[in-house]
Amino acid sequence: MGEFSEEDRRILEFLRDQVSRGESYFRAKNIASQIGLSSKQVGARLPRLAEEADEVEIEKWGRARSTTWRVTTS
Repeated sequence: MGEFSEEDRRILEFLRDQVSRGESYFRAKNIASQIGLSSKQVGARLPRLAEEADEVEIEKWGRARSTTWRVTTS
């Protein structure tokens, strides 16, 4: 994970901890409130992390008012 920023690592660590029991669904604002970032910061990083992260699989799942992300372990 050397190429990820500190914010990226915080997001990935949170997601990894949350999905250790199985798949989960998140919105950027819920992740942001747990790790001290803005929802814009999280939302801007999730698509790139979905492509580059190895330890969790991040998938754009649904879109109502905001995008929901499905996260599972790899």
